Amino acid sequence: MTPSTPDHIRYTSEPDAAEPAVFGTTKPCVRTGRLVLDPLVRDIEAENARLRAAGPLVAVELPGGIPAWAVTRDAEARHLLTDPRLVKDVNVWALWQRGQISPEWPLIGVVDHGRSMFTVDGVDHRRLRSPVAQAFATRQVEGMRERIGELTRELLDALPNDGQPVDLKAAFACRLPMRVISEVMGVDLVDQPRLSVLFDKFLSTQTPPEEVASNQAELTAMMRSLAAARRASPIGDLTSLLAVAHGGGDMFTDEEIVSTLQLLIGSGYLTTVSLIVNAVANLCTHPDQLALVRRGVVGWDAVVEETLRYSAPNSNFLIRFATEDVPVGEIVIRSGEALIVSYGAIGRDERQHGRTAEDFDVTRAPNRHMSFGHGPHFCVGATLARMEGHMALSMLYERFPDLTLAVPAEELRHNPTVTQNELCELPVLLGP
Repeated sequence: MTPSTPDHIRYTSEPDAAEPAVFGTTKPCVRTGRLVLDPLVRDIEAENARLRAAGPLVAVELPGGIPAWAVTRDAEARHLLTDPRLVKDVNVWALWQRGQISPEWPLIGVVDHGRSMFTVDGVDHRRLRSPVAQAFATRQVEGMRERIGELTRELLDALPNDGQPVDLKAAFACRLPMRVISEVMGVDLVDQPRLSVLFDKFLSTQTPPEEVASNQAELTAMMRSLAAARRASPIGDLTSLLAVAHGGGDMFTDEEIVSTLQLLIGSGYLTTVSLIVNAVANLCTHPDQLALVRRGVVGWDAVVEETLRYSAPNSNFLIRFATEDVPVGEIVIRSGEALIVSYGAIGRDERQHGRTAEDFDVTRAPNRHMSFGHGPHFCVGATLARMEGHMALSMLYERFPDLTLAVPAEELRHNPTVTQNELCELPVLLGP
């Protein structure tokens, strides 16, 4: 696939010696020598296999014709995610410096959603992460168990079990994570459906260019409104904590609060939706593995971990920029270039997981995946996501042990987002 340049991507008129095949004209041009990530995500497993086969560091093309490097293997990813020469600051990105990334680029929000622990390193990262990490510490998350159980039962009770197919994603898997993260953050119930829509559009490669900026503006406005409401009337949620921790010194600025709220709500929602949906899809297509859980050979935690490895919720994420040349074997990430971590490819790296890396195996031990990242930016909400996944799956299958897919597995389609491994829907029959 060799698409021409969309109108909303700008290129300089002067050639760039580092990227002669990509730059050098303001006219549409054909790219060569790069693996093009399919913006429609028509065959995610085949694409991940091609990434792995191409080597540990692969030249890729993101939607909109944007060049980047992708790390596709576990050992190299762990090394690069702790390399101080690769940073979060988008201003290091040469394309960004030269004004070649349009505000209408579909992935603009991933790299430019404001100042938060996701976009900074070092001292500022520790300052912004510390209060959030405390709120998501194991003891704090354990205190949510009873409430998560109540929310799960409420949603399961509402599922229509009339013998007709049910979209389990829309009816259950989307609603539970949004309810949970909203209670953690203090989001009103009435605002949750709109937030789901905005975050889905936030990562889609098919959001019309003219809607990208307006979608982000609405998200920002909702986050500002939430912060203002909780600053005026704190209710003990995490937003209230952050809004009160406002001012100078070690406190959060207004921009940092707004960006942190968007980061936490978006990641707490999107990643956990994919975890639940992918786990159910995997169990439906691997009944022998579900039988092991039912016989007590392994617990639901094992299903969660194997799903995180086998069907990583984040497929490719643009998260690092080189401050200087970084050699990776015989390849060099040049200063100013971008790096994405291809978690989908990494999860089935045979060098890490052996010759059965392509198998969904809930008995896999050890299961040392890196789907929550690695290093200083390891996902702060990993404990909560794991608990939600465990409780959602165990209670779902306790209530509906005969759950099956309502369509052939090959008919399941992925959402058009190169950053998420997310099905459009999950039609199931709940059983008698």
